[in-house]
Amino acid sequence: MSSHSRKILKKLSEKPAISVEELKDGDIKTSYAISRALKNLVEGGYAEIHKTERQNYAKITAHGKSRLNTMTLGSEDALVPQAWDGFWRIILLDLPEERKSERESLRYLLKKAGFVCLKNSAWISPYPYEYLFTNIKRDLGLTTEMVIFTTNNIDEISKKIFFESFKN
Repeated sequence: MSSHSRKILKKLSEKPAISVEELKDGDIKTSYAISRALKNLVEGGYAEIHKTERQNYAKITAHGKSRLNTMTLGSEDALVPQAWDGFWRIILLDLPEERKSERESLRYLLKKAGFVCLKNSAWISPYPYEYLFTNIKRDLGLTTEMVIFTTNNIDEISKKIFFESFKN
């Protein structure tokens, strides 16, 4: 994905909709590149255009939000704090078979965020990504299919095993 596409997705994620003209800047060369990138995002299902009488607006799709989250986790500047804040993030994930592709995408994101699978649908991490997954939960409409816990109360035996898992 081009740098223009990444910048557009990031801007679109900040507001419900943005006018297409607002996405472009005054430079003709850049304006063309942005138009091309926006066209590719629409074709890929990451964004959509809403036309009104006065102007066109761009809006990020759920697929675009998911892609942006993946890029955020995979980027070099997605630094994970090295010092543990004393809290564990536990995510329970239970999506039915008919939502298998969403389940696989969420598992991929959990792994990219440094979560370790405890038991089938239970994931744990010392890294502070609970807000990212809270947003993903809201964006995908996962009411009871995803439960997120943040706790500092885990038995000492399990805590030792978990720390060993995160050293690898």
